[in-house]
Amino acid sequence: MPFFEEIEIGHRREIGAYTFTAESIKSFAAKFDPQRFHLDEEEGRNSLFGGLAASGWHVGSACMSLLVADGQRLAREAASRGEEVAVWGPSPGFRDLRWIRPVLAGDTVAYVNVVIDKRSSASRPGWGILSARTTGTNQRGEEVYSITASAFVPKRPKDD
Repeated sequence: MPFFEEIEIGHRREIGAYTFTAESIKSFAAKFDPQRFHLDEEEGRNSLFGGLAASGWHVGSACMSLLVADGQRLAREAASRGEEVAVWGPSPGFRDLRWIRPVLAGDTVAYVNVVIDKRSSASRPGWGILSARTTGTNQRGEEVYSITASAFVPKRPKDD
């Protein structure tokens, strides 16, 4: 992963896509969001969603999994080129989480991450804070998910 100084506002990263199967929707819901329209096709059809709908938390979890996997891939590629890899810190939080449209069984959601802001951390020298908006778009080109999240990103160490 890049260091804070190497990150440009506006940088766009396609992080991958996930297909929400009926089985994955029901499995996630049974463990974490056991509402009727996430667990049963008939209940889903009779709901406002009009079909078996993925939990919004499932949509967000799929996004996070793809984001981490893409970051690991980028780090491996940089290391194989002999580049120093920045080890990012945790997230201080997120805002503006939106589940815009239902994600139904059979939908494939592609996620894109765009850097929208960066600043030096006032309380943690050697670190910056990056903000990025991640969106999910289904196979019909409809935006279904968005979130703005932050992460601590290390600054490149200064040579002494």
